[in-house]
Amino acid sequence: MGPLAGFRMVEFVGIGPTPMASMLFADLGASVMRIDRLTPSGLGVDMPSRFAVLERSRPSVAIDMKHPEGVALALELIGKADALIEGFRPGTMERLGLGPDVALKRNPRLVYGRMTGWGQTGPLSQAAGHDLNYLALTGALAAIGRKGSKPTPPLNLAADFGGGALYLAFGVACAMLEAQRSGRGQVVDAAMTEGAASLMTMFYGLFAAGLQRLERGTNLLDTGSAIYDTYECADGRFISVAAIELKFRKVLFERLGLPYTTDDGPDVSATLEKLFKTRSRDEWCTVLEGTDACFAPVLTMDEAPHHPHNVARGTFVEVDGVMQPGPAPRFSRTPSAVPTPPQAAGEGTRSALAAWGIPSERIGTLLAAGVVGEPAAQNVPAE
Repeated sequence: MGPLAGFRMVEFVGIGPTPMASMLFADLGASVMRIDRLTPSGLGVDMPSRFAVLERSRPSVAIDMKHPEGVALALELIGKADALIEGFRPGTMERLGLGPDVALKRNPRLVYGRMTGWGQTGPLSQAAGHDLNYLALTGALAAIGRKGSKPTPPLNLAADFGGGALYLAFGVACAMLEAQRSGRGQVVDAAMTEGAASLMTMFYGLFAAGLQRLERGTNLLDTGSAIYDTYECADGRFISVAAIELKFRKVLFERLGLPYTTDDGPDVSATLEKLFKTRSRDEWCTVLEGTDACFAPVLTMDEAPHHPHNVARGTFVEVDGVMQPGPAPRFSRTPSAVPTPPQAAGEGTRSALAAWGIPSERIGTLLAAGVVGEPAAQNVPAE
């Protein structure tokens, strides 16, 4: 199911943006094979595999990439794929013997997706880093935070997932579309720094026009405006208002029983702060939710899946007892399937290799030689 049904992809295990991008492809129907290490990699957080939801909806095949036969097997799988996704430091795949030149020679139609923080080239390309560092280099991090405060990390949403995973997925999808016309693959060099910078396009335009100040917390969208902010309620919970346009501002002030004003300054903020603390968050929902006041309660992760709108839309799904966001976006004719649970490293070695045309006898030989692996419980002979 899904609009990408029939496409095959190989994903080399990574953290952050690469599994996120691969999850998006798998959610939308692509057959994605996740190539894991034989032994724990130490990547990410140590937790049971069912909670690693970025790895959902695709099989895990454990391959020893230090073994020549493991590299040969990986190259064989690449030869059957429409796309490859990897997120290693530049040069790593080349040292494994699986760089773009080798892969594209084997499969000229292959789209070779590469995810890094700084890009494949440039003076920082070989330096280690994380989402926060990449975001810092774009001007975005300096712009996020309240007036007088230091820059505020926006989780790892803006560089890892927004500028990284989404731009990688978009680039790979575009290249696959082009390959269907030209019959030729290519390399997609996706850098989190450049993706995050791209997300800042509107703000760079505003800055050039003199409409965006460098000081944090002094602009319309960075808490510099009283009507684009969060407010604490009587019960210690929070609500959000974003009545930017004048017609929505009028609705907000009318429903709050306040005299209308176009002032966005500290006096209005103080008035709203005092007013919102007179009622609980749920009470304010009865007054403002569903109106054109541009309002929403600030929900926690344990609350969000149970909000009536999210329930009606099926925004969240429960898979193997784990609540998580469902596939997005929606498709009218080719809907996505319900996600399947993440697999432990190597859990899908036999079945996935067989599905990709590797004979069962050869799979058995590779298992016996330690070229591929699977969880210990699967190695117990059936009685």
